[in-house]
Amino acid sequence: MSGGRGAWVWLALAGVVLVVAAVLSVWTLNEAYGAGPPYYSRTTNMDKWSDPLPAVLIGDLLAAGVAAVLVWVGQRKRGRRR
Repeated sequence: MSGGRGAWVWLALAGVVLVVAAVLSVWTLNEAYGAGPPYYSRTTNMDKWSDPLPAVLIGDLLAAGVAAVLVWVGQRKRGRRR
C-alpha cells in the first residue's frame, strides 16, 4: 500500500468495530427491554431476568479500546509516511 492508504485501512477498521459494537448494543437492549409495555407473557419469569447493562457496557468499553488501538496504529502509520 503506497502513500497513506495503509493508515486509512486501520482507521476504517476502527470505524467498523465501533459500528458493530453499537448495533450489537442496540440489539441486546431492544431484546431485553422490548418495544412495548410488559404484558403477561413477558412478566411471568421476571424473577429470572437479569439486567443486560453491565455486559453491554463491558462490551462497548472493550470495543472502544480496540478502536482506540486501531486509530493509534493508523496514526502511527500515517506519521511514518510523511
